[in-house]
Amino acid sequence: MPIIEIEHLTKDYGHNRGIFDVTFSVEKGEVYGFLGPNGAGKTSTIRHIMGFSRPQKGRTLVHGLNSWERASDIQRDLGYLPGEIALPESLTGTEFIKMMADLRGISDMTHTQALMKKFELDASGSLKRMSLGMKRKLAIVTAFMHDPAVLVLDEPTSGLDPIMQTLFIEFIKEEKKKGKTILISSHIFSEIDATCDKISIIKDGRLISSFVANDLRHNEIKTFKIEFKTEESFSRFGVEVKTKQHIEVLSLTPHKLQTTIQINDADINHFISFIADYDVKFFSEIKFTLEDYFMKFYDRNSKATGGAVADAVHRN
Repeated sequence: MPIIEIEHLTKDYGHNRGIFDVTFSVEKGEVYGFLGPNGAGKTSTIRHIMGFSRPQKGRTLVHGLNSWERASDIQRDLGYLPGEIALPESLTGTEFIKMMADLRGISDMTHTQALMKKFELDASGSLKRMSLGMKRKLAIVTAFMHDPAVLVLDEPTSGLDPIMQTLFIEFIKEEKKKGKTILISSHIFSEIDATCDKISIIKDGRLISSFVANDLRHNEIKTFKIEFKTEESFSRFGVEVKTKQHIEVLSLTPHKLQTTIQINDADINHFISFIADYDVKFFSEIKFTLEDYFMKFYDRNSKATGGAVADAVHRN
C-alpha cells in the first residue's frame, strides 16, 4: 500500500495557474522526486498533501487518511520542511526548538542535539536576525527532530551553501537506509538524481513524465561521439552508416571530422564491428543525465495530457 497517494488532484486558480489531474504515489521506504521549476505546481501539490488546501477535484492520502479531513492526525507523525521559511521573529532559535519539542511531546533532546551538531546549527540567536541559511538549518532540524517515518520536503536545500547541500544529500541517503518514506520537491537536478528512486516532472501544473530513476541512469539508448583521423574515413562513414538501420546519426561535423550517433545497447557489438574498419581518433560515450532528459522533455507540448508518461525514458 502506498504511504502517500495523490489521485487526480486538481486546483484551478485561473489563468492557467494551478494543478490539473495530478496523480502519483510514494511507496513505503521510497524516496520520490518531484521535479520542476518555480511556479510549476510543486508547492501547491504539497500544500494539498499537508491538508493546507482543499482540492477542487481528486484527493490526497497519507497512510490512507484523507489529507483535508485528517490533517492534524497526519501531521503528528510526519516531518514537513516548507519551501518558504516563516518563523516567529520574537523567539530565539533555541526557544523555537523548545516550542516544537513541547508540541511534539519530545522530552529526550538527544536526537535533536545530534541534528544540530550535524548541520552546525547555532540556534542561540534571534530568529529576526538569523540568516536564510541558518533558518533553513533550523527548519531541517525541527522537521526531523521527532524522527518521523514520513517526510515531505519542499526545496529542502534552498538557502544552504554547497557544503551543507552535499551534507543534506548524504543525510537523506542515511534516512533512506532506515526505511523512511520521503517526498522531495526540488528544481535542483543533482539533489533529485542523487537521492530518488522514482521521479515525476511537472510543468504548468500537469505531470508530463513519471519514471524509475534507474531507467534513466541505465538508459538502453546510448549516445557516442566519434572523431576520425582522416577525411576519407569520415566521408566513407557518412555514406556507409546509412545502410545500418540500428545506428541513428544525430550529427555530422565535416570540419572537425566528428559524428554523434545513437544506438541501442543491444546493438553495441554490431556497431563496434562496423566502426573497427575506420581510422578513429577517439570514441567516447556521452552520458544522458537527468538534466538532459528534463530539458529535452520540458520543451515538448504538455498541454495534451494531465497524466504522466510512464515510459518516456525508453522513448528518448
